[in-house]
Amino acid sequence: MALKPLHDRVLVRRLEGDEKTAGGLIIPDSAKEKPAEGEIIALGEGARKDSGELIPMAVSVGDKVLFGKWSGTEVSVDGDELLMMKESDILGILS
Repeated sequence: MALKPLHDRVLVRRLEGDEKTAGGLIIPDSAKEKPAEGEIIALGEGARKDSGELIPMAVSVGDKVLFGKWSGTEVSVDGDELLMMKESDILGILS
C-alpha cells in the first residue's frame, strides 16, 4: 500500500451495493447511490491524549463498517478509489 493513514484516520474501500431491487428491477448506474458500507484497508496508530498517551483504534484492517453518506475524502491509490476518514466518522462495525 502506497498510503498509510496518520493518527486516527482510516482508509476504506466502498463495498458495491446490489444492482437489483427486491422486486427484480435492475438499477442503472446513474440512479445508484454510493454505498455507505466499506472495508477497512489501512489505519493509523490512533489518536493521542493531551498527555501524549495513545488511544488505540476501535477498528482493525478487514472490518466491514458503516459510515455516513458524506463522510471522508475520496482518494485514488494505485488506481483504486478509496475514502480517507477519521475513525469518528465510522458509525459501526458490521458483523
